[in-house]
Amino acid sequence: MDAAGAGKVKSIKPLDRPPLLHVSVQESLKSYIADNQLGPGSALPPEGFLAQQLGVSRNSVREAIKALESVGILETRRGIGVFVKAFSFAPLLDNLAYGLGGALREVEEVLEIRRVLEVGLIAKTVALIGEDDIEELRHTVEQMRQAAERNQSFAAEDQRFHNLLFRCQDNRMLTSLIDVFWLAFYKASDFVNLANIDPMATWQDHYDIYAAVAARDVEAARSRLDQHYDGIARLLATRKTAPTPD
Repeated sequence: MDAAGAGKVKSIKPLDRPPLLHVSVQESLKSYIADNQLGPGSALPPEGFLAQQLGVSRNSVREAIKALESVGILETRRGIGVFVKAFSFAPLLDNLAYGLGGALREVEEVLEIRRVLEVGLIAKTVALIGEDDIEELRHTVEQMRQAAERNQSFAAEDQRFHNLLFRCQDNRMLTSLIDVFWLAFYKASDFVNLANIDPMATWQDHYDIYAAVAARDVEAARSRLDQHYDGIARLLATRKTAPTPD
């Protein structure tokens, strides 16, 4: 990087060396990105320049960059350089679901976040949702019914239903959060064997939510969505008190 280029950005912060050097390099790189307000697609200085500024080896810089790639902060374009990556919930989702493991308490906490998020925002959906989205909800609920009658699971339709409920709000952050907590819950559910023991009851829950939204009945939509989560919470409680198999 030449002198003219270096004068246009804030200098990278000096590095204090704790026992885990690569962690400090990561923190310094994140601070550099924040201090210089680098957005998605912005290039970082070359590895050699970063190593020189930080007073560490290029291997330490490379290791830190790989770690930041794993959490979705940076991306390496082979033969071109290292760039700031557009924000994504995907790394958070992967780490959250993995971290939940088989701990029922954590699964319950994820469920509670989903519940508060959706029940709290359903009134806005009732006010905004258009006929096209209502028709898609109806079609999705019908697919769920057909699967339930065959005693089959319908996780993909379930996820689509919850996405459709809030698509009309045109809030990408909300959509991402719903996906994160929906998928995290279902991944965690696999670990604790939360099989859907009554597909028809699950279908009925979703049909009742759909019917309330289609009727533009805010209180009914809120109540039926809340009751749906009550049922899942009861299933969790049952699994929590069930004896552990030998």
